[in-house]
Amino acid sequence: MKFSVFILLLGVLLGCSSAPAANNWATIHQAVQIGDSAQSIGSYTAGCLSGAVSLPPNGTGYQLMRPSRNRSYGHPDLIRFIESLAQTTHLQNWGVLLIGDLGQPRGGPTLSGHRSHQTGLDVDIWYLLSQQAEIRSLEFNERETWSAPSVLAAQSDAIDDSRWSPAHEKILEAAARRPDVDRIFVNPSVKRLLCTRKSGHDWLRKIRPWWGHDDHFHVRLKCPLNNKNCAGQEPLPVSDGCDASLAWWFSEEAKTPVPAAKKPEPPVLPALCDVVLKADSQTKSNPSHP
Repeated sequence: MKFSVFILLLGVLLGCSSAPAANNWATIHQAVQIGDSAQSIGSYTAGCLSGAVSLPPNGTGYQLMRPSRNRSYGHPDLIRFIESLAQTTHLQNWGVLLIGDLGQPRGGPTLSGHRSHQTGLDVDIWYLLSQQAEIRSLEFNERETWSAPSVLAAQSDAIDDSRWSPAHEKILEAAARRPDVDRIFVNPSVKRLLCTRKSGHDWLRKIRPWWGHDDHFHVRLKCPLNNKNCAGQEPLPVSDGCDASLAWWFSEEAKTPVPAAKKPEPPVLPALCDVVLKADSQTKSNPSHP
């Protein structure tokens, strides 16, 4: 059945959206594909993924961390992006990328750690470029227990020069210049450092400051072509972001966010996600690398 026809029938049958609990998605261990192609469904913070692919534990220029979390799945476009960026990193001798979370086998909300990463278009990449990872495959225990160190000096907004190198800037630039990348979230201090460089700033528009992100950067891809049920984020501002909007991130207001009055409600997912969640893994399973 064509995916567009399937969606039309689904709308008639289900009509409204639903909000299945996050633990339902976390207990799924196999991807499933409904329709003829992989589909990112819904938004980055309220969606799911049909036709996910699992990133292999090792590849040229990268190694996957925290395998026990079972968050190595993404849209095929995301897998290709990671492999391409890692190959560039390898060819330029910038180090080995240590890859953190992608998403769950069918996307959806996670039990902990992320509000996004739900549609298979987000990936966390550590700033750590380990020399050990350059010469051997890391052991399972190392992948599970190593920490991603902060690039900030202790209890400050300053970049720790012993943990930051020109390679980090080059990797961020290489990622940001990719046309399929929508934006990259970094710590505000990283953004500020990049803004002080004398090189051209055309790619800095995609580098967005956000809380945390001092030990990794978070790459978000655009909605893939022909994924009509994928909801993209609002367009980026025209400027490179090296202006007064960046200064706000170092204000007391930004550093002291108002605590939430109550626990946030679970995201309401598109109705199509119910079908992805409940589908038999034999429908058209695609859990591994193509």
